Amino acid sequence: MAGPAPITRVALRLAVVVMVSLKGGRIVALPMDLVRIAIPLLADFVIIFLVRFRLGKRIGASKARTTSHSYTADSDSFELAIAVAVAVSGIGSGQAFAAVIGRLVGVAVMILLVNVAF
Repeated sequence: MAGPAPITRVALRLAVVVMVSLKGGRIVALPMDLVRIAIPLLADFVIIFLVRFRLGKRIGASKARTTSHSYTADSDSFELAIAVAVAVSGIGSGQAFAAVIGRLVGVAVMILLVNVAF
């Protein structure tokens, strides 16, 4: 199964930039919205990563392969979530904001977890 076309990846990343630009004032004015979105996502990313990592090690997979699979398990579907949120609720909606924050939190947490794994 092939991944998304390069133009799709660029378009989705551009959508994230636009949404963050539109919601930058909200992030600064209402930082607790960011925290309320980020905390459950942080817990989800860490738990999923650690469970997948532990299972990978238990079946004897290499550290590199286990880390790669654990990272992939946590990063699936955020682009789809952003696209659906924008299509259903609009680019300026709270749903789109939450999807973008989820992606931003996810990237930071996953980089940290991969560094810890190695």
